Parts: sequence; structure tokens; C-alpha cells
Amino acid sequence: MSASEPSSSAPQARLRVASLRQTGETPFSLEPKASARDDLARALGIEGIRKLRFTGTVSPRGRDSWELKGKLGATVVQACIVTLDPVNTRLDVDVERRYMPGHRFESPDAGTEIEMPEDDSLEPLGEVIDLEALMAEELTLSLPPYPRKDGVGLESAQFAEDGVAPMTDEDVKPFAGLAALKEKMDKGDTES
Repeated sequence: MSASEPSSSAPQARLRVASLRQTGETPFSLEPKASARDDLARALGIEGIRKLRFTGTVSPRGRDSWELKGKLGATVVQACIVTLDPVNTRLDVDVERRYMPGHRFESPDAGTEIEMPEDDSLEPLGEVIDLEALMAEELTLSLPPYPRKDGVGLESAQFAEDGVAPMTDEDVKPFAGLAALKEKMDKGDTES
């Protein structure tokens, strides 16, 4: 989606913090048009987004912090991981964010371990709250990682070149033969 082209029917895809109500809730509602949904589906690597709606409110919390509470509803189409047939999934996600000034994320050096904060709803407060970016982020996090068509399961599969016997799970268990040999030896000891 290009930044210059509005992708939703609502003009408020980016809320200027300075324009938010100081004493009450500021409602919002985003419902991207078909072309914007198609662009987002391509960016996410899925087959399609049939419906997408993000609604909620932004409320002041204290002197300079804000709280966003919303609901993301979507119907997405993904390829089944077994058959590659289209799979429709309905998503209904509650969204909560707290925007605080001075809250920064330090980017760790490569290979450095970091602890994730307990409260993953905290966000740094800038000049705008980008509802469109938040909607895309929540949709991405909510997609089923392994979509499957109803009634389709993963069966065991065996692959090998022509003329070669495929390996089974039993073939790759190194101690299976020893266990069988031990069992045979134990039977021999009991018969004597």
C-alpha cells in the first residue's frame, strides 16, 4: 500500500495525537477497500482477505498517555498446507495498546539475549497513532500458521528415488534392532 493512497473508507487511518480528545474517547473505524485488502494479502503471502474491519476507541490515560481498545474482524483465505486448496478462516481479535511517551525499544546487538517485557501492549508515543499499521500487525499475528481444510490430516509420507526403497520411521531408529536382539536373547535365556 502506498502511503499517499488512502486504503480505507475512513479518513482517520493515522490519528494525530495532538488532535485526540483530552477528556473522552476518540472512536475509529477502518474498513479497507478491496484493492487495499488485495495489497495486504499479497504482502502477507496469503490468497486473499475477504473482509477486514478494525474498530475501537483511543482514550487518554493520565496527562500524556493513551490507551487503544479495539476489535479486529477479518475473513482470510489461505492455502491448505496439505492439499493447497483455499481455506477460509474467520478471525475476531481483541486489540489493546498503551501509548506512553519516553517508552523506547532498545535494539539489541546481534547475538545478545534480551528479556521480553511482561506487558507487550506498551508502545512508544509519537506524533501519530498509525491504525492501519496496527491493523496489519494484528492481522499478521492472528493468521493460522498451518491452515488445513476440514477433515484433512497429515498422513505419513515416504519419498525416495525410483528403484530405491523409502526409509520408514522404524529404519531411522538406531536402537530398534538392538531392542529386538535383546528381546530375542532374553527369550533364549528363559527357555534354557
